[in-house]
Amino acid sequence: MRFDLITIFPQFFSGPLEHGIVRRAREAGLIDVHVQDLRAFTRDRHRTVDDRPFGGGEGMVMKPEPVFEAVESLLGHDVGDAAQRRPEAPGTAIVLMSAAGKLFDQPTARRYAAFARIVFICGRYEGVDERVAQHLATEEISIGDFVLSGGELPAALIMDAVTRLLPGALGNEASAQNESFSEILCNSSSGQYQPSINRILLDFPQYTRPAEFRGWTVPEALMGGNHAEVAKWRRAAALEKTRRNRPDLLKT
Repeated sequence: MRFDLITIFPQFFSGPLEHGIVRRAREAGLIDVHVQDLRAFTRDRHRTVDDRPFGGGEGMVMKPEPVFEAVESLLGHDVGDAAQRRPEAPGTAIVLMSAAGKLFDQPTARRYAAFARIVFICGRYEGVDERVAQHLATEEISIGDFVLSGGELPAALIMDAVTRLLPGALGNEASAQNESFSEILCNSSSGQYQPSINRILLDFPQYTRPAEFRGWTVPEALMGGNHAEVAKWRRAAALEKTRRNRPDLLKT
């Protein structure tokens, strides 16, 4: 898989790309990451990427020209003008990071893991010209109901979430299956899994040595070696933790 990161701060990604799963995936050839300086596609001596918004208001807005040209340069073709339908490249997502975007979640991460290429447009200032969202990006994505200074950190988070789902990225492939947001809650009346109800559990609590720490002990169900009892305890504990920390996930 290839990731392209369009940003006015290319040095930002020096840290995220050099550690953990992302670094190992790069070294193993599972992902290919390219960081593109947006200012390389400006045409004035000040390398201007922003301007005042029409209609007035605080702050500056990122201009459409350099963003379109940066993406077109990466894709190797124009996206067309207002009279033409933007071509959708098979296996490619063009993602605009925006506080006004759809909320990123684990199902989206799994969907992204099936792409061959993801181009991230990292916004800054008060946002990006809306024509980028409407006529260039295939999706507009947010990582939460809060505002950050730019799209670089969200892009790095999504890249990490997607990379760990790629075959071979994790040492234990089951790790990507047995974690938060990966298990569908079963129907309590029938005892059978009902994926259609679309309620997801957080990960179950984890314990390690020592078995007793400052008077707090590991639950007995985890100590006896009975796999059925361990699975039963973990399911119940995951449900309780979800009720406590994320009750919104259990709403129908």
